[in-house]
Amino acid sequence: MRFFIGLVACCALAQEKPVVIQNVRIFDGEKVLGQTSISFQNGKITGLGNITTDGAGVIDGTGKTLLPGLIDAHVHVFGNVLKQGLIFGVTTELDMFTDPKTAANIKKQQAEGKMKDSADLRSAGYLATAPGGHGTEYGMPVPTISSPGEAQAWVDARIAEGSDYIKIVYDDGLTYFTKPIPTISKETMAALCTAAHNRGKLAVIHIGSLQGAEDAINAGADGLAHLFAGEHSEPNFGKLAAAHHVFVVPTYSVVESICGGTDNPKLATDPRLAPYLSEPEAANLRASFPLEPSLPHSCKGAEEAILQLKAAHVPMLAGSDVPNPGTSQGATIHGELAQFVRIGLTPMEALVAATSAPAKAFHLDDRGRIAVGQRADLLLVNGDPTTDIYATRDIVSVWKVGQEANRKGFLASLEKGREQAAKDRQKPAPAGSESGLVSDFEGATPTAQFGAGWVISTDSIMGGKSKAEMKIIPGGANGTKQALQVTGEVVAGTAFAWGGVMFSPGPGPMTPANLSGKKSVSFWAKGDGKTYRLMIFTQNRGFSPITKTFVAGPDWKQVSFPLAAFDGIDGRDVLGFVFCAGTAPRLFDFSIDEMRLDR
Repeated sequence: MRFFIGLVACCALAQEKPVVIQNVRIFDGEKVLGQTSISFQNGKITGLGNITTDGAGVIDGTGKTLLPGLIDAHVHVFGNVLKQGLIFGVTTELDMFTDPKTAANIKKQQAEGKMKDSADLRSAGYLATAPGGHGTEYGMPVPTISSPGEAQAWVDARIAEGSDYIKIVYDDGLTYFTKPIPTISKETMAALCTAAHNRGKLAVIHIGSLQGAEDAINAGADGLAHLFAGEHSEPNFGKLAAAHHVFVVPTYSVVESICGGTDNPKLATDPRLAPYLSEPEAANLRASFPLEPSLPHSCKGAEEAILQLKAAHVPMLAGSDVPNPGTSQGATIHGELAQFVRIGLTPMEALVAATSAPAKAFHLDDRGRIAVGQRADLLLVNGDPTTDIYATRDIVSVWKVGQEANRKGFLASLEKGREQAAKDRQKPAPAGSESGLVSDFEGATPTAQFGAGWVISTDSIMGGKSKAEMKIIPGGANGTKQALQVTGEVVAGTAFAWGGVMFSPGPGPMTPANLSGKKSVSFWAKGDGKTYRLMIFTQNRGFSPITKTFVAGPDWKQVSFPLAAFDGIDGRDVLGFVFCAGTAPRLFDFSIDEMRLDR
C-alpha cells in the first residue's frame, strides 16, 4: 500500500502544471476559431473552449493570435541551427539533405526527451543524385546513382540509415549555369519513385526548370522541392500537378535570390526579427546567388506557377531552403509567407502552407493543427496574421511539446555577443601591421610582418583527408625575386573539403586579431588556371568562413577585395586568411605573393 501511495505521489510530481491561454484568437491550422481559451499539459493540448483555470498558469491572449507551431518544409541542417528555428516559431523542420549520422544523432536525442530547446527534425539524409550532380559539390561523400536498376538498393540503404523520406535531384543546372551538370535520367527518377513507394516512403524531387518539374510529376513524384525561375510557366502546370496529387514546396525566397531579388534583406532590418539575428545570420539574408550575366533572371514564371497551383487547389508548403544565400534559420519562413501573400495567396492560405499542409503532406499526424490531443507545438503572436501576414513576426511566445522556448535567454546571449564585439573593436591592431604588408616571401621560409605566420590548412581538422604543401620558389610577382607555391590535393570525405595555406594575424594560430582598421586585402596570384578561394575565418563565425573566389592563371595578376565584400565580417576578430582549393576533389597548384592589408 505504501508503495502504491509513493508511486502515485511520484507520478503526480512528474505532471507539468497546466497552461491556459484565455481570450485568444485561434487559427487552428485550417480556420479561425475566434476568441476562446485553450489548455495544454504534458506536451498535449487538453482543452478548447470553456476551461477551468484551477491550478493552471494563465496567460491573457487578448489582442493576440495562437497558431500551430510553424513547419519549415525545406531546410538543410548543418551545425547547431535548430535552436534558432524554434526562437522564430518554427517547431518542426523537414531536412532535405544532410549527413545521415548528424540527423540520426539529433533524432535520437529528441526521442530521449532532449533538445527541447530546438525545433523537431525529420530528414531525407543523403539525396539521390548522379555522379558529379547537384549535391556532390560540397565535399561530402554522397552515394550516387547511375541507372534504374540501382534504385531499390539505393532507397533501401537510405531507409536503413534512417531516412524519413527520399529526396531526388533532377536538375541539369542550366537555369543557373551556362554549362550543364550531370543529372539522373527520367527512367532512373521514375525507378527511385517506385522504389520509395515500395517501402512506404514519399519521393520528393528537386527540380530547377519547368520541364524538370513536369518530368518529375509524370515520373511519380509525391512532391516538388522548388519552383523554377524564368519568364513564364506552362498554362496547364497547376492542372497537371493537381491531376497527379502532388504537393509543391516553392522555396520562393531562394528562387528570388537566384533571380537577383531584393526582398530577403528586409528581414534583417525588421525590428520584430532583427534583434534575434546574429550578424552572420543577418549577413546571409543580405547575400544572394552569383548571377550568370548571360542567363535571364526572372521570377515571373514561379509567380505564375504559384497562382496556377492555388487555382488548382494543389497543396503548397512553406519552405526556406536555409542556409542558402538570402536565407536565415527561422526568419526566412516569415518572409516566405509574406511573399505568398504578395503573389496572390490569402493570409489564411499562407498560414495553412506553414502548418496543416506540411503536416498532412508528410504524415505528421500529431502536429500542424490546434485540436485536443495534438502536440502542444504553439506560436503566440500579437495581432491577427489571418488578415495581416506580417503579424507572424510579432512573436510573444513559442512552445514545443508544451515547453516554452527561452526567447529572452536567446536574446540575452546575442546581446552579450554584441557587447563583446564592441570591446573587440577597441583592442589594438597587431604590432607590425601598420605598413599593411603581410608577406613578400623574400626570405628562406614563409614569414609574415606580424601575427603567427603561415601554416598548412586542410579539412583534416574536420576529419578530412585533403593534403597541401607550401614552399618558397624563385620568380615572384611584380618584379620580386620569390613567391609562395602551394600544391596538393582536395579529397572528398567531409561536408566542406579544402586544402591550402593559412595566414594567422593573431599572436598564435587561430587566435583573434583586431583588423577592423583595415579596408582591403590584396595579393598577386598565378597558377594552373583554376578557380581558388580566399576564406576569412573569424571568432564570431567559428568554422563558417566567408569566401571569395579568384582565378590563378598562367601569368601573375593582382587580386584585391574590400573587406566589406566579406559580408558578416567586420574585422574585429579575424582568426585567419586561408588561400585554398575546394570543395570539389582535384589536384591543385597555385602561387601567391605580396599579400597586403591596407587602410
